[in-house]
Amino acid sequence: MAGSTLAIVWETGMDPMLYASTNGQTPKVGLAQALMQGQAPDKGLYLPVAIPRFAPGELRSLRDRSYPEIAAAVLAKFASRTFPPETLEVMCREAYDFDVPIERVDDRRHVLRLDRGPTASFKDFAGRMMGQMFGRLRRDTPGRLVILTATSGDTGSAVAHAFYRIPKIEVMVLFPPAEVSPRQRKQMTTLGENITAVGVEGKFDDCQALVKQAFTDPTLAGVQLTSANSINIGRLLPQIVYYVYAAVRLAPEGPILFSVPSGNFGNMMGALLAARMGVPVERIIVATNRNDEVPRFMETGRYEKIVPSRHCISNAMNVGHPSNFARVFSLFGGWLDETGTVRRMPDMEGMRELLWASSVSDEETRETIRRAWQERRLLLEPHGAVGWLGLERYLGAHPSSAVAVCVETAHPAKFPEEIERLLGFTPEAPPSLAELEQKDERFLTMPADYGAFHRLILDTYRP
Repeated sequence: MAGSTLAIVWETGMDPMLYASTNGQTPKVGLAQALMQGQAPDKGLYLPVAIPRFAPGELRSLRDRSYPEIAAAVLAKFASRTFPPETLEVMCREAYDFDVPIERVDDRRHVLRLDRGPTASFKDFAGRMMGQMFGRLRRDTPGRLVILTATSGDTGSAVAHAFYRIPKIEVMVLFPPAEVSPRQRKQMTTLGENITAVGVEGKFDDCQALVKQAFTDPTLAGVQLTSANSINIGRLLPQIVYYVYAAVRLAPEGPILFSVPSGNFGNMMGALLAARMGVPVERIIVATNRNDEVPRFMETGRYEKIVPSRHCISNAMNVGHPSNFARVFSLFGGWLDETGTVRRMPDMEGMRELLWASSVSDEETRETIRRAWQERRLLLEPHGAVGWLGLERYLGAHPSSAVAVCVETAHPAKFPEEIERLLGFTPEAPPSLAELEQKDERFLTMPADYGAFHRLILDTYRP
């Protein structure tokens, strides 16, 4: 069957330095080509053809290493043919020059705070490493590379800051103005220079569809295009690292639970790949907002996109058809194409054994923020609250002695109005957010129309 090859190679010892499309209709490529293409030519997403595993004792040996050292060790398993280990070490030191706190809530539950980077979002972890990768790959390459990215909140700002002023690279960020917070918007619209921000009159899914169509448009062949969305393998690989980091710090021999707020499913894919590499994961809790297409699929076995996606206060998760779910399908032997059509069902038993999904409403999100603060002085923002309630629900239904980690994906100060309404105070903003108030914004607007987007690309970047 066409597209079946990817599903049967995970445990065959093939080369993890090669990458294959989830649609299985295009040749395998090396990491550099996968990075530059973003989406595969057959509209699938790249995954390593084999998942490397940690050697016995390797996780414990990483326990006292710094975050950059752990990152270099993990990424070398996928990327050392493209970036030599000593180069990777330098890249990781430059990318990860901020704290990665693990906040203890009680004897077993912790919050992994991925909000201390320059844009106060977990997207900094992948964005800054992609900036390192692309910057090095483009040093001796003629012409400029144009990165197209769609965002529902934090991706755009992280990508914009990661690639800001990098030579030979231009960035165009598409975002739905009505669905991003003022601070999220300003992180994209106050940079200028090689960063072009575009407000699209529509939803995140409209922005994502425009970007995907541009990648397969032969009339744009004269413009070197790639993506920094989580469709790009360069976004996915660095997201494995913080799950390894949390596991080796808290439970190198396991078991460990991860609760992951999930929208486009790149973050959750990092946890899934960490588990496949040998991190002793008992379960991954997939916590979504009311865009519940994946929880419903896990329950019924029927995948039904939500069009248009539902607007929720956890705005970075307002995704009705998550691109990365195609990768989840592939890891469990299935095939979900780019349109959301199930071409081959995955191993549902295996998927349900590792993944547990739950959908959280806005009302439940707000109540979780209130309760976490009042009962535990645990300060959460909407995305982290979705993850925290997902974890509470799971533990209520499946008592476990495992160490539990909830992933906090954004700084609460990115949502000051919501926190003020719920808790009666405004979270103190880190310097990277506080200084935004004095900066001027500049961005374009356009309808959710591919013809208009096509003209904008050519007018902006045509050689």
